[in-house]
Amino acid sequence: MFGIGVPELILILIIGLVVFGPGKLPGVGKALGQSIKEFKQANADDSKTVDVTEQKKLNAEKVDADKK
Repeated sequence: MFGIGVPELILILIIGLVVFGPGKLPGVGKALGQSIKEFKQANADDSKTVDVTEQKKLNAEKVDADKK
């Protein structure tokens, strides 16, 4: 997992507590999680769009080949 071990995660958590404070840290984590989720969904949607576009191109080439 990116070469991050337990000591590094603890250090990141401590820095987060100092920067954001204990009250805002859960909100920051939630916003970060939602952003990652939306990014993954957008990435999956883009790959589906690419697959559909490639399939349409293949079908068009097949029709052209059949006409010849």
